[in-house]
Amino acid sequence: MQFAFPPQPHACVPIAGRPHEFFPVHRIYCVGRNYAKYAIEAGGTGRDTPFFFMKPADAVLPVAHGTVGEMPYPSQTNDLHHEIELVVAIGKGGRDIPASQAIEHVWGFAVGLDMTRRDLQIEARRLGGSWCTAKGFDYSAPIGPIHPIAETGPMTHGDIFLNVNGVRRQFSNIDKLLWGVPDTIEQLSHFFELQAGDLIFTGSPEGVAVVKQGDLLEGGIEGLGELRVIVWPNFQASFSPGHKR
Repeated sequence: MQFAFPPQPHACVPIAGRPHEFFPVHRIYCVGRNYAKYAIEAGGTGRDTPFFFMKPADAVLPVAHGTVGEMPYPSQTNDLHHEIELVVAIGKGGRDIPASQAIEHVWGFAVGLDMTRRDLQIEARRLGGSWCTAKGFDYSAPIGPIHPIAETGPMTHGDIFLNVNGVRRQFSNIDKLLWGVPDTIEQLSHFFELQAGDLIFTGSPEGVAVVKQGDLLEGGIEGLGELRVIVWPNFQASFSPGHKR
């Protein structure tokens, strides 16, 4: 096969405990309003049905263990928000996967951030337009190392939190997901044929709020360690996977 020009490197995420092995990203799916309290915070009733949206595969900002990811503050927004989430990494594809078999398709889990241009999202809602510019911008999906499910188990319970500059912003437990991991996979696989390499950001608990340039975000999930990201002005960002601090 001959290309018109050299293709971009494949988006990938580090794997916990395997410094020379990486998880290749196929697609990024996200679940909206998957915690009742956040659904209310976002203007819903708390009984709303969760829904799906997507980010480009190369929106990932991979952050290796023991490093701090450097995210450039995105253009065209004055209202950037954090959303800490459990991320599911798919290792075996399929369509119309029953919830009872969904865990067989999981390769592992990670801590992720769904960064959002909230002002653009609100305007898109008002106009009935797309969320692409609000959710799918460059580096909008910081993610820590993926932990194999053989080491974590199915991740049905565990505290999830986010601190900004040392101050607690978000705290909940992943057992409060409206759609747990099996149900999320079942529902998503009705709409798309899932593939090995897919990532599913499963939704954020309450407490999402604004992020400013220079803020240090430190989030984690029990059993998966922590994810640390600093938000720089555009011109200062190095766009590296992270560095020691």
